[in-house]
Amino acid sequence: MSGEAAMSGKAAMGGEAAMGGTRRLAVPRRVSVQVADNGQPLVVDGRPVDAIRESWLIEDRWWTPRPLQRRYWEVVTIDGRDEVVFHDLRSGRWWRQR
Repeated sequence: MSGEAAMSGKAAMGGEAAMGGTRRLAVPRRVSVQVADNGQPLVVDGRPVDAIRESWLIEDRWWTPRPLQRRYWEVVTIDGRDEVVFHDLRSGRWWRQR
């Protein structure tokens, strides 16, 4: 069996050879956000927010020692970027989801 055929066989069996192992998708990254008095993002990483598409609240794992409380915002910055950022309501930090 050629190396190429062996590689495609491994990829078909679990994808590790093709993907290089497992990895997390959409890992949040710290982001600098300036907000209005009501908590709405005004500036994301130095780029003014042109529009708010939507906002939603996530409260999960409330039954555990580490509950999750986040306010998400989908925004469009002045340069046309579509960003999803969230405010971790427990730590006070801001994160970029994508």
